Order: sequence, then structure tokens, then C-alpha cells
Amino acid sequence: VSPGLDTLGVMLAYTPLHLLLLERVGIPLVMTSGNVSELPICTSNREAVERLAPIADGFLMHDRDIVSRYDDSVVRVIGGYPVFMRRARGFAPLPVPLPIEAPEPILAVGPHLKNTFTLATGARAFVSQHVGDLENLETLEHFREALARYTELFRIEPGVVVRDAHPGYLSTREAEELGIPRVMEVQHHHAHVAAVAAEHGVTSPVVGVSYDGTGYGDDGLTWGAEILLADLCSYRRMGHLRYAPMPGGDLAARRPWRAAAGYLSLEPHQAPFFSRAFSDVPEEEKRMAEAQIERGVNAPAASSMGRLFDAASAVLGLRRVAYYEGQAAMELEARASEAVVGLSSRTADPTELAADEGVLTRIPALPFPMTPGPTDSVQVMDPLPLLVELGRRVDEGEEVAVLAAAFHLAVARATVELTARICGSTDVSQVALGGGVFQNALLLAIVERGLAARGLEVFVPRLLGPNDGSISYGQAVVGAARLSAEREG
Repeated sequence: VSPGLDTLGVMLAYTPLHLLLLERVGIPLVMTSGNVSELPICTSNREAVERLAPIADGFLMHDRDIVSRYDDSVVRVIGGYPVFMRRARGFAPLPVPLPIEAPEPILAVGPHLKNTFTLATGARAFVSQHVGDLENLETLEHFREALARYTELFRIEPGVVVRDAHPGYLSTREAEELGIPRVMEVQHHHAHVAAVAAEHGVTSPVVGVSYDGTGYGDDGLTWGAEILLADLCSYRRMGHLRYAPMPGGDLAARRPWRAAAGYLSLEPHQAPFFSRAFSDVPEEEKRMAEAQIERGVNAPAASSMGRLFDAASAVLGLRRVAYYEGQAAMELEARASEAVVGLSSRTADPTELAADEGVLTRIPALPFPMTPGPTDSVQVMDPLPLLVELGRRVDEGEEVAVLAAAFHLAVARATVELTARICGSTDVSQVALGGGVFQNALLLAIVERGLAARGLEVFVPRLLGPNDGSISYGQAVVGAARLSAEREG
């Protein structure tokens, strides 16, 4: 049994050993994988004893070898359909179709975080199990072991390797050092959009909405809230979130108050409405973050939807320090869902209630303006007025849960409005939604239904998840499409 946002997710016994344990103790058990946080699962008794002795009270040994590391798959039901949070045991390496056949075998090495890799040949793509974050030697060795096993199992010798555009990722280095004759790069958010379109067999242009935490942009800055006009070969950026500095870089994801500080730096006179974000933050640490922003040292500019959710959580006083990835955003969603249920006259899944206009009209409307970007064809969503209004209203005593719902609704409506506008100006009627932020059930439900109400055909992830676990498949899809175009041209 594992805790979820508002329900308990139940895992049935899937091995004889689990069944024997459950019968012996007679109560539900909380089970987790045999690994230290951020490291791969242990696969031998010796490895388990060495790594887990400091945290385990005892060991139940077994004489059966673990041949390959597989985490449990995790899914969440959104709008009546299962959506992958993590695709591994029971699903990988089942092949995923390619809408355009790969002219030659392809290896896509995937992203830096939530890494998977994909081997593609002909019309089939074999997406690996969840590998993890490529931030240590142990996980990199896991990547190499799994890749060697897949290459042997499926007898695929890739002639092309596809990597992320970020020059500093470990996956990028691996791609460059494999000795494969040709290396291609694919932008992170293009891969997200291509993955969703491709799993639905769509090869024509789509308007892709790609919302996540970070991805290396064409301008060298951090992208994360991108609306693209894309096909499987190329894309054009049509809309994005206003850039804000993130003091501490990746640390802002674990310190939501830092994301709030980045947005506040755009208009420092709005400081009174951000006061809750810095409550209990040591003054010296706050001054250091402000100095990073002022001097432009380790404070990269980001158009990140993930960091906007973190900032909103901090501004509402919900979460200033996150102890695990996504904690601030998940708590914000949980409070929003609580409000949606409370505003309804019936009990149901919050994602179902989000389709009820009677419920949505009871949620306050908050500002989320759009302004022209560097070119006439690019629109920029400005979240600062939204954050300021959140801070003002919570200070006036409005319920945090209702304001959390209002934040979700504002983001969703701005997304629907801008996406529909781009569809109209480009004569494209198909929309693909991808990126880790769309693991948020409430946001996905409101955006999907809002776009459908505009007469647009909406595609959401089904065979793979919306998060970075699908990036390698998207890379393989783009690689296959580009190779095919070259052969035909």
C-alpha cells in the first residue's frame, strides 16, 4: 500500500514471497524498493548488505538472482484513464509503435532526469524501464548494463544515436562516447510533443503544449513552459512563460521560496504580497539568493511551469522547503482538489468535477495576462500578476485551498486561450499535451476539456507517461522522421 494525494494506491502481491509475508503478518505492508534514495535497486545479497545496512533492521535473503533492475510501475487514473507516472515492471520492454519506420536502427539515450533509453528498428521502439536520474556513477552503470542487455536481447546494433540538446548531460556524454557513426540531437520539449503525437500515430503538424521543470532551450536558457508548432521533424516556438531567474539553479526545485524570489525580482516593489514565501527562511540565506539574482551568478533565467507551481505554493505559505521532488506542486494540487470537491454539491473525483461549469464559476478568476514576445508570432504568458494576486488574497483571509484551485484554473484557462489562438492562426486543429506538469490530474483535466470545447482534437499520453520517461521515445521518433526525410529528399 502506498500513499497518494487523496487516496491509497493498492499494490497486490506479485511474487510468492510477498504472498507468504502477507499471510504471515496478517496486516497490510508498506513496501518500497531495495535501494538508498537516488541510487539503483540492489540486485545481490552482498550489495544489499553493504548499501542498506545503515538503514535496515534486518535482511530476508533469497537464493534467486535478480537479473535486471526493474522498479514497480506507477500509474494514476485521470479522467477515467490510467496515466503512467513510471513505466517499468510489467510494461517495459513491450514495444511501442513508430508512426514512421526507422530506416536504420536507432538508439535514443534519453534525458538527464527520470532517464530511459529507446532502441528503435523498423516500426517498433523498445523503451527501457525507468533507469533514474543520471547524477551518480551507480545509475550510469545501471544505464550501461540495461543498454547492453537490450542490445543483446533484441539483436539491435544502432547506426544512429540521438541525444538531448543539453551539452552537459551525462546522457549526452554517453552518446558521444559510444562510437556510433552518427549523433543527432533533439530539443527536450520537441521530444515531449513528438512522443505524444507519435504514440497516437499522428505525423501531421500539431500544436504541442510541453510543461515541465527544465529543458535546454535553443537560446541557451532554461525552458519549461513551451507551446510549439511541431511535426515529427521540426518545431517552432509559439508561446512560453515569462523568464525569471532561479537563484541556486536546480536548488530552486527543492527550495520553492527561491522560485518565488526569482519572480519577485522582476518587480521588487511587490514584496509585501510575497511575505509568506519567506517566512522562516534564514535572512542570510535569503540575502545570498538575492545577491545571486543581482549578480547573475548561478541564477539561470527559466520559463519553467514546474517552478511557477513551486513559487505559487510558497506564496500561499504551503511549502517553502520541499523534501522530495514535486512535493510543493503535489500539495498545491491536493489543496486545489479539496476546494473543488468542497465547492460541489456532490462527491466525485475532482477531475470529473472540474468539467462542471457550476463548480468552476465558484472559483475566483485570477489574472494571467499575455504579451507579445520578441517576434509577433510568439506570445509570452506573464505569471507575476497571478502570483501577486494570490499573495494579496491570502493576506486578506481567503481560503488557501480555494486560491490553490484558482491558480490551477488560471493556468489552465491561459493555456487553453493561447493554444486555441495559435491553432487558429496556423490552421492546425490537433493538440498534444506532454511534460511532467501534466501529471497534475486537475490541470490536465481542465486543459483537455477546455481545448475539446474549442473544437480541437486533444492527444494525451497513454502508452507512455507525460514526464521525462517518454523523452527517449520522442527522440527516437524525431530521429526516424529526420532519417526518412533525408532518404526521401
